[in-house]
Amino acid sequence: MPSSCKDLRAALADCLQNSDCVMVYHNRAADCLRSPLVETLPMRCQQLKKGYGECKRGLVDMRKRFRGNQPMALSKELEGGGGPQGKQLYAGRPAVGGVEGTTDGREDRKEDGKEE
Repeated sequence: MPSSCKDLRAALADCLQNSDCVMVYHNRAADCLRSPLVETLPMRCQQLKKGYGECKRGLVDMRKRFRGNQPMALSKELEGGGGPQGKQLYAGRPAVGGVEGTTDGREDRKEDGKEE
């Protein structure tokens, strides 16, 4: 298996082994990934299952054939952290410029080069 999905697979297996579905109710991990038991899994395991499925799907996606899968940061996936969103690049620079500053609405406005 390519290394891009190994970390997600290991994290999913660890999450399943520590879930109530396996530990308390003594179901197999494979059974816990199928309906109706998948709804009883913790949100973390459900997110890892979705991420692992997307990773596997990306392995056969012809559009990603040359670039490969995007690297998955487990800490962001598990913590639900935000961080900067992926931006489209054009000639090595962002295609859409970002906001230059923030305002609280109390600054003076300049219209047609005149100050109010």
